[in-house]
Parts: sequence; structure tokens; C-alpha cells
Amino acid sequence: MGDDGGIIIEFHRVGAYVKVSAIDPRTLTEVSIVGNPAAGEKALARAAMRRLEYVLARKAGGTAPPRRRSPA
Repeated sequence: MGDDGGIIIEFHRVGAYVKVSAIDPRTLTEVSIVGNPAAGEKALARAAMRRLEYVLARKAGGTAPPRRRSPA
């Protein structure tokens, strides 16, 4: 998934947190994360895109990239 231009990112504020969804329009795969808004939109979008990459790799039956924990 080298070209991330087609990925749709949505931000939705829920109380003290932000729900970030990343959608791949080709496969209609959607993932969501919840994060602290203080982390910034770029960091939250990167985390959602990493999760989407992980899920797409698992669906393809390939080796999924290692999951990394983001700093809390």
C-alpha cells in the first residue's frame, strides 16, 4: 500500500477523545482508532493508516507488518 492518496480519513470528536477512521475505497475496508486529540491530526491519521495496512495485509493472507504501540 505505497500509494495512500486514495485512503479516506475521517475524524470524529467523541467527548475527550477523537475517533479516526481510515477507509480503503478499493476494498471497502474500514478501520478505526481512538486517540487523544492532543496527539495531532497527522499522528492520529498515521496510526489509523498503519492499522489499515495491517488489516489489509492480513486479509491478503500475506505477512502483516509488525504492530507497533504508539506512545501513550
